[in-house]
Amino acid sequence: MKHSHPFWQIIRTVPNFPKADIDFYDITPLLWHVDELINELLNALPDGMIDEVECLATTEARGFVIGSLLSGRTGKPLLLIRKAGKLPPPVHRQSYDLEYGTDTLEIKADAPKSKVLLVDDVLATGGTLKASKLLCEQAGHEVLGALVLLDLPKLHSDIGMDTYAVMNDVD
Repeated sequence: MKHSHPFWQIIRTVPNFPKADIDFYDITPLLWHVDELINELLNALPDGMIDEVECLATTEARGFVIGSLLSGRTGKPLLLIRKAGKLPPPVHRQSYDLEYGTDTLEIKADAPKSKVLLVDDVLATGGTLKASKLLCEQAGHEVLGALVLLDLPKLHSDIGMDTYAVMNDVD
C-alpha cells in the first residue's frame, strides 16, 4: 500500500518485531526532522486545544521523546507515565494488555492536578492509552484527549476518549 503522508517515506517498517506477525514502525528517523514533526503534531489538534492543556502526560518510552519536544515548543510541563518500579512512591498502578502481551504502568500520585493531554507515539490496540487515561484520572487529572503520531485504527475500537493523530496506516 502506498501511503500519502510524507512521514511514511521516513518511517521504517520492521516486520516480525518484537515478535512474529507484528509490524514495528520505527519512528526514530523522524527525529532528524524535529520542526516538521512538532508542527505536524500541533496541527493534528483542534484549533485552540493546546491552550486548554495544562500538562502533557507522556508514556514511556517513545512518548517521552514526542512529549519532550512538544513541551519544549509549548512550555507545557511533563507528567511521566512509566513502567512499574521506575517511579518513587507514591504512585498509582494500572495493568493492561498489549498486542503482544501485558504490561503495567505507573504515575506519580502527588503531581499537581491538571488538565492533561496524553501523548504517545503509536495507537495500536489502545491498551496503553486506556491505562494512561485511568492512571491520570486516579491521580485526579482531567484527560482532554490523546495525541499520537500514528494511529492504527484496524487494531482498536473506540478507546474512550478523543484521539488526534498526525497520520494513520490507511493514509
